[in-house]
Amino acid sequence: MQGGCELKKIRPNSRVYCRFYTLDPDLSCLRWEPSKKDGERARLDVSSIREVRTGKSTETFLHNGPLSEHLAEEAAFSVIHGDEYQSLDLVALSADVANIWVTGLRYLLAHPSAIGGGGSSGFGGGVLCEGGGVAVEGSLGSKIRCEWLTTEFALVDEDGHGIVTEDVAVSTICKLCPGTREAKVRLRFKEIQRSKEKLTSHVTLEEFQEAYCELCTRPDVYFLLVQLSKDRECLDPQDLRLFLETEQGLSLATTEGCWELLRRYEPSEQGKERGLLGLDGFARYLQSPECQLLDPDHHGVCQDMNLPLSHYYISTSYRSYLLDDQVHGRADLGGLIKSLQSGCRCLELGVTDGPEGEPLLGVDYGSDVPKHHHHHHHHCAPVTIRSALEVVNKYAFLTSPYPLLIYLCHRCSPAQQQTMANHLKKVFGSRLYIPEDVPVNLGGRGTALPSPEQLKGRVVIVGKKLPADHQGSDGEVSEEDEEIGGGGPLAGRRMTIPGEEDLGVVLVVPPPSQPRKLRLHRDLSDLVAIARTGSRSFYAHRTRDKQQQSPPGSPSTPGTPVPPEPPYFTLCSLGEGEAGRLTSESPEDLVMFTKRTLTRVRPSSVRLDSSNPNPQGYWKGGVQLVALNQQTPGAMLDLHRGRFLQNGGSGYVLRPAVMRDEVSYFSAHTQGCVPGVPPQTLRIKVISAHNLPKPQGSGAKGEFIDPYVVLELHGVPADCAEQRTRTAAQNQDDPLFDETFEFQVNMPELALLRFVVLDDDYIGDDFIGQFSVAFECLQPGYRNVPLLGLSGDPLPHASLFVHVVITNRRGGGKAHRRGLSVRRVGRRGRGYVTLRNTGIKVVDETFKVAGGPLKEAADLREDAQSTTASFKEQCGLPTVAKLKQCIQSLATRLQSPEGSIGAAMVLKDGYPCLEPLVNLSEPTRKVLAAYDTMIASQKQLIENADYVQERIDQVQREGMDFHEELSRLGEKEGLKGRKLGKSVESFTWNITVLKGQSDLLRGAKMESLDALRQLALACEACGLTSSSSNINSSSSAEIHYSSHPQSGRRSSTHSNGRI
Repeated sequence: MQGGCELKKIRPNSRVYCRFYTLDPDLSCLRWEPSKKDGERARLDVSSIREVRTGKSTETFLHNGPLSEHLAEEAAFSVIHGDEYQSLDLVALSADVANIWVTGLRYLLAHPSAIGGGGSSGFGGGVLCEGGGVAVEGSLGSKIRCEWLTTEFALVDEDGHGIVTEDVAVSTICKLCPGTREAKVRLRFKEIQRSKEKLTSHVTLEEFQEAYCELCTRPDVYFLLVQLSKDRECLDPQDLRLFLETEQGLSLATTEGCWELLRRYEPSEQGKERGLLGLDGFARYLQSPECQLLDPDHHGVCQDMNLPLSHYYISTSYRSYLLDDQVHGRADLGGLIKSLQSGCRCLELGVTDGPEGEPLLGVDYGSDVPKHHHHHHHHCAPVTIRSALEVVNKYAFLTSPYPLLIYLCHRCSPAQQQTMANHLKKVFGSRLYIPEDVPVNLGGRGTALPSPEQLKGRVVIVGKKLPADHQGSDGEVSEEDEEIGGGGPLAGRRMTIPGEEDLGVVLVVPPPSQPRKLRLHRDLSDLVAIARTGSRSFYAHRTRDKQQQSPPGSPSTPGTPVPPEPPYFTLCSLGEGEAGRLTSESPEDLVMFTKRTLTRVRPSSVRLDSSNPNPQGYWKGGVQLVALNQQTPGAMLDLHRGRFLQNGGSGYVLRPAVMRDEVSYFSAHTQGCVPGVPPQTLRIKVISAHNLPKPQGSGAKGEFIDPYVVLELHGVPADCAEQRTRTAAQNQDDPLFDETFEFQVNMPELALLRFVVLDDDYIGDDFIGQFSVAFECLQPGYRNVPLLGLSGDPLPHASLFVHVVITNRRGGGKAHRRGLSVRRVGRRGRGYVTLRNTGIKVVDETFKVAGGPLKEAADLREDAQSTTASFKEQCGLPTVAKLKQCIQSLATRLQSPEGSIGAAMVLKDGYPCLEPLVNLSEPTRKVLAAYDTMIASQKQLIENADYVQERIDQVQREGMDFHEELSRLGEKEGLKGRKLGKSVESFTWNITVLKGQSDLLRGAKMESLDALRQLALACEACGLTSSSSNINSSSSAEIHYSSHPQSGRRSSTHSNGRI
């Protein structure tokens, strides 16, 4: 800082000036040149600085939208100075340079005695680190750290001579800082010995401390610690609590819980006794499972498991017992074990006739495939189905207690089918689910499946089933060709396989022919709880729906009569090609079909190498079971693991509400907002990576890697995006990135985020590691991302360090572009949600009543959000800041040098208001005015939300009364064919919008109640309460703050309980 560097100065008129800034030798003022002002005016006294803000949070940045969009957030900072709180807005050439200036200036603010001291030592006892930080010599944290390292060194210095062997020193450092490579430590000791021209390899205490501090000090964590601890380099319980509340999203953090965290992660005994978390303890906490990106709520089952099976995505494997390709693959039980251990809840078992009447585990290719294909590998011992079932029974419920579906594919002889049925009964015993065993509460819906909770610990067989009225010990059933749709509407068409277009793979579906027949034994049929069908069941369902929508008396659909719904549970199995076409051409029909019927998609038969399709393309279409080759690693399997990482890895994940509600509108190919689902903005700062290994099998030059990080967002088409960091050239295994990315998420429940770390300097494989996670499982704040290898196993100590912010989560208004002031979006500029015209007069008149309440609901939510954002801006904080941070910033302004406060919180009708006690400056009065406006909008929302919501719900209930009669009402209006279908679609849209807007308003009220609570507690913590106000009194304030359900996605608990 005293040497100076170039910074960009941003002016309110959008002009940018490049200036050379320096800090005077006596640390008293900041100077810049060139300048039109004389030397004495081109300066800023350090004593006049009020605060130093990071990022683009001042009026200058916020109101320079087009310019601000092109300025790096992590390189921007502002110096607030003078009684009028003027801002000097600067942008450094890099985030590291910005960190140096921010940390240094904040140090001077915290140590006014250092100003004017000057001297070559810099910062009155502090020096600039090579990594960009300010190492405060003699700070409390550094003293505790030094004493701790001295103690650890003494433990291995058996002779007490103050020296140890290099081997002992290396092992001690690796033990104290897990993940540090031994070779790196040895290299550093050799460099120290060479610089001192030592002839011995023994290590002294000073050399031990020097090596440890250089190798084990993370600059990213150090910068964060200095900002939080105000230069002490350690956190007390109050500092830690503030960090948990404001950054980590733990609004109910307690001091006692912070003490527990401190005792758990602080390595030094002195730190534990004094209640201080130092740099090493803080780094350990940030690297712990409690700070992982995955929400700890999802370490266990956290979703409702009492809904029908069709309401869940189910983890499904496809021929996981094959080790090689799909034709000559060897059957091996290890694949089944691995699938079950990973949480798969649906296994496909192919069974063929074996010698001596014993069925074998293998691939069922049908009678048209030469027999030698079944057991091509004569040198491999065949696997009997009995041994396969015994393995499945052993591992079935070790990972998940919820039902295991066994998908049987066979063309065995009736005799061997009977043998297989006996094996199923003997091996599984009471675990085997037969429909009559468990009473199913159908709730008036004949097609409702049992729930995972009802089927807990049961094995459910999926396969072919004899008709209910069939008599005899065996009979014939049709064997549909699932891959090409069984001669449905695809007959005679050319069809490409999704993802295989470049290969020129085309299927020509032959005209319908007589379906192949399978002789099925009664004993095996009776064990089948869910009947396996092909695409014919989907087309039959769609035709039935269209006939039900057709007015009575209208001519029926020409063609083959549609069979009635079967009297048993069914699972529709589709080939990859057919399913891809349905998700593209009939997405709404497919989602409607899957609300009651389980649907499975299997990989295309052209994937002889056991590669996998993209499961996201089928999940968004509502398909519950996307079967993947669990033995084939890659991006597709990574997404599958990321999806089922949630809900405790149970293998069952609730589908989005729009796929479960009886009347709802959703299209798999939506290009914008989903009705009733608020869009959310995901902002991720990739800070650094740690302990990155070289790519497996790579021939990269030397020991260095050039890593970069790719962020992939998978979801509906409008959400799919990909961004990447710059390459960290020759930065070995601990690169710093400091890059921020932003994603718009329209359908959060379907979105998946995938981090991929790659090597830019490679020969061969560039893959280093990855981690995939569902959007709904993301934790806000500073998080570590554990990296997984190609096979899904954790890479030892390898991780990313990121900062996550999610705005408009469950109840915000519209997402605003970064850098624009929220206050610019007034009511005139708002886009209100509208209902569609159905063309049925009585229905449209009912929906028309909702226009007013919908507008009121949007205004209540948007006003609360925009006034809160304006208050944050007036406090000089970004819109993602917590309210407690705002109150702390305001309290600093309101406190006089003598320690008295300029305003105090008083309760008015139960709402925390701030009343001035003295004459305040104009900038401070503006902040208080913004606070008053925010409280007024929150009050409006809280007091009017219930009434407005009830009016919306009433319209929804009245609209649902028309649901069963919609076709008849349409006939009266002359609606037929496509017009009637369009009317039904509009009706569904309207119901979905009404339900969604009602939920949004309810959530917004909960957030406002929580905001009031946070404001009151923050005012009390900052000393802004008067003797006449008491938030713990029995006034109505207590009702506002504590009589509502806890808002937010999760409580502030860690593995040790409540914090």
